[in-house]
Amino acid sequence: MSTKSNASQQPSVTLNVRPAPDALLVDIARYVDEFKVTKRAAFESARLCLMDAVGCAMQAFEVPECAKLLGPVVPGTVVPHGARVPGTSFRLDPVKAAFDTSCLVRWLDFNDTWWAGGHPSDNLGAILAVADHLSRLRVANGRAALKMRDVYAAMTKAYEIQGALAVDNALDVPGIGIDSTFLVKIASTAIATHMLGGTRDEIVNALSNAVIDTQSLNLYRLGVHAGSRKSWAAADATSRGVQLALLALRGEMGYPSALSAPRWGFNDVRLGGKPFRCSQPFGTQVIERVQFKIAFPAQRHSQTAAEAATRIHPQVRDRLGEIARVVVTTHGLAKSKIAVTGLLPNYAARDHCLQYIVAVALIHGEITTASYTDGFAADPRIDALREKIEVVEDPAYTRDYYDTSKCANPNAVQAFFKDGSRTGKIAVTYLLGDHRRRAEGIPLLKAKFRSNLGRRFAAKQQAAILALFGDPQRLEATPVNEFMDALSTS
Repeated sequence: MSTKSNASQQPSVTLNVRPAPDALLVDIARYVDEFKVTKRAAFESARLCLMDAVGCAMQAFEVPECAKLLGPVVPGTVVPHGARVPGTSFRLDPVKAAFDTSCLVRWLDFNDTWWAGGHPSDNLGAILAVADHLSRLRVANGRAALKMRDVYAAMTKAYEIQGALAVDNALDVPGIGIDSTFLVKIASTAIATHMLGGTRDEIVNALSNAVIDTQSLNLYRLGVHAGSRKSWAAADATSRGVQLALLALRGEMGYPSALSAPRWGFNDVRLGGKPFRCSQPFGTQVIERVQFKIAFPAQRHSQTAAEAATRIHPQVRDRLGEIARVVVTTHGLAKSKIAVTGLLPNYAARDHCLQYIVAVALIHGEITTASYTDGFAADPRIDALREKIEVVEDPAYTRDYYDTSKCANPNAVQAFFKDGSRTGKIAVTYLLGDHRRRAEGIPLLKAKFRSNLGRRFAAKQQAAILALFGDPQRLEATPVNEFMDALSTS
């Protein structure tokens, strides 16, 4: 047998020379290591983000599917100087504490979001777990604990990394199908390594391993495939970031061309040769312009549709049987991702279905976390109205969504009745939690926080937490371990 054909199939010989680290990984490491967060607006926004995330976490305790995932991997494990998990008595290693904290924050899809995708507060698991663990170690060794101001700075950088990368890299699309929490892992890895004292080279090493990991498929967020993993995917990502940071601090090597290596790097394997990139300089704009989900626990593209539908509710609540059709006008990405027809088998599928959310808002005039439960969804009026909802794309809405000077997320809703009459067409361009609506949104955000604290804490502890968040200067100066103790149940 000739060996010529076999030889021709062997990979070409390349020089065994390790390249310089990918520029983007170096840029992220430099930003984390050098950039000083000083803007008052960034710190104030960080306080609001932390406040909202803590409240979302307290609400998640009402979901058994979430609560069952919390606690040490091996029951009874004792961790010296363990990190607290808000709303619990757990003291865990920082990897599991990061998982549990972000699991709580993210579970109900009610935490802050970013116009280009993702939930920046998903990184709080890593930030709080590492900061708390380090603070307890420092105190045990006679040193000062980290302050909450340090947490704000870490949040600002994590938000910026995740948000800036999201603008240029759409990964959760057909043909790529990588879950967007890949960006959480990148941000958490960089921040955790820096917080733990890593050098710039160690940050790059950790980041390269995060890239090589890639991330899970986006499957568990889509239609009939949707499931509860979408509620702990961010927890998985942020806790992995802590784990990779700890490995880097032990001297674990990195892979400098993880992105750009020909044929085998992330760009070629996952992106078809297109570069994973970031076109804007890192600063503080993401945390300053972050979007809060204030009124509706629902996917971000449906927020303005939900608001429009609740405004129409008074006009249709007594005429539901007379509705001939409902037209929802939206942008292209929303139509492709959350305009779902057919079976919605569980909570995870319903809160990512535009028609379901609009139907509930039209019928009830509100949407709560209970709106997605099996019992609630059994109301036959919901599916009957879903079948009458038409979702259409307005090209102007699509242009405004992708226009980075507008960052709009528009939806409009209009109901048409069998007798030929109709409601007005209610259009909402920016969700209630958008930075352009801060004056309107912040009082409601604070009310959401107070309500959520009442779900988990007794009146005296609620009052103490509210007083702390209500005094920005005192909160910034609070040692992290004392802050986490204030949120514990024992």
